[in-house]
Amino acid sequence: MKLHIVKNKKELAEKAYEVLLDVINSKDEVSLGLATGSSPEGIYEIFRREKPDVSHVTTVNLDEYVGLSADHDQSYAYFMNEHLFKHLKFKATHLPNGLSTDHAAECARYDEVLAANTPDLQLLGIGTNGHIAFNEPGASFELTTNVAELAPATVEANSRYFETPADVPTHAFSMGIKSIMQAKKILLIASGAGKAQAIKGMIEGPVTHELPASVLQTHVDVTVIVDAEAASLLRNDSMH
Repeated sequence: MKLHIVKNKKELAEKAYEVLLDVINSKDEVSLGLATGSSPEGIYEIFRREKPDVSHVTTVNLDEYVGLSADHDQSYAYFMNEHLFKHLKFKATHLPNGLSTDHAAECARYDEVLAANTPDLQLLGIGTNGHIAFNEPGASFELTTNVAELAPATVEANSRYFETPADVPTHAFSMGIKSIMQAKKILLIASGAGKAQAIKGMIEGPVTHELPASVLQTHVDVTVIVDAEAASLLRNDSMH
């Protein structure tokens, strides 16, 4: 694991953008695994400003809420479109279909998409409970695309985006941990004191299903970029 500790979210976004841009510029056909949520917003803002050539880049997203249409303003398809896809001309973009009612078929379809577009780099955030994508504590490391039941803490964290608690989705189509680990490179970003415990466990703790992100210790090429607050619980020897 390569660890970079930066001062703040602005520096985090700039450093992460550099890592992504290196991959985008590395070859003629590139596949990027992308994430949603507040963590990558600053990165996508730089993409919108710099407008790099991405005509050779295919994207695959980590997840989508079950039951939300692509034009629902809290769906991840809508988020990606507003923050990135409508501003740049990607070769192709892929997300799970939140409205699919045949969950097994949709998971199988998305596994095929991922097999055809194995990410050269997968961008990840991390939940306060150590989840990656919607692989919550206890999730099997052998899962490919699946319908995940969101942990109560995750539902609560997401409730700020919805009008009432009843509106918050409780399930999501999610790339599984096995799928995530097939990416050639992984870039995980985190900021804020709320992520410090999860970052400590991910880097210093044992590899355990109770902290899904800890599995990244077993991947061959992981870069972690965190701000000082998210790194605040790390031992000094972890930082070198």
